[in-house]
Parts: sequence; structure tokens; C-alpha cells
Amino acid sequence: MTAKREPWVSLLGLAYRARKVVSGEETVLQTIRKQKAKVVLLAGDASERTRKTITDKCRFYRVPLLIVTDRATLGSAIGKRERVVAAVTDQGFGEKLIALLDPSNRG
Repeated sequence: MTAKREPWVSLLGLAYRARKVVSGEETVLQTIRKQKAKVVLLAGDASERTRKTITDKCRFYRVPLLIVTDRATLGSAIGKRERVVAAVTDQGFGEKLIALLDPSNRG
């Protein structure tokens, strides 16, 4: 039996169904460059190159970056196969994900 889904997984799935999530490295990078990304989620098991590329781009454009467990969890959250990176394009969903996933953001 699988463990209870983490709240962020359900929220990301809801955002995806609302068409507020893009995934895949190139698509996410384009979304960041167009300043449409509100938050980026990166799998903890991403390659060093991908991690550096996404981290640098998020830092340059000042987009919050959240590291999540692994690519399988990130993919299943949006009903896809493994995904290394995803971006949320809606402010409300983005803020809620940050609240759920960023312990330094607890108010």
C-alpha cells in the first residue's frame, strides 16, 4: 500500500488540470525567460547540468525554486511519466506551493 500523498502533490495535480503547469526543461526555460513562471519545481535527482541550468536561470529572473523528492513523484503529480522540472504559471498556486514546500517561508 502506498503512503498518503503529500499535500503539494495534490495541489500540483490540481494546478496541472487547471492548465497552470508546464513541464520539460526547454518549455520551463522558455516560461522563465518570458517571466510567466511563478515557481519552478526541480526533482532532487536531476542531473548536475540540469540543476545548474535551472538554478542559474531562476536566480537571474528571480523565480522561486523548490526542490522536490524525485522525478517519479514530480511526474506522477501531474499524471505524466517521470519529470525532472516543472513550472507553475499561476500566482495563487505558486504561493500555496511555496507555503507547503519551503520551510523558511513559514510565517
